Amino acid sequence: MEIVNNGIISDSITQSWTEQALECYSINCDCSKCSLRNGGYSFICQMPKVVKILVNSIGKPKFA
Repeated sequence: MEIVNNGIISDSITQSWTEQALECYSINCDCSKCSLRNGGYSFICQMPKVVKILVNSIGKPKFA
């Protein structure tokens, strides 16, 4: 995952829909359903914030 440095969201991850952002959007940002939930990561996920930025800046994703 390409996120965070002291809570700051990288500009690069808010430019297009990544696989993880699409997953987060598709589960309505419900962390209990996230595939990364049990990954043992030591960061606080910022993906719900990224999803909000993406929806506001480039629109909702188009699923194939």
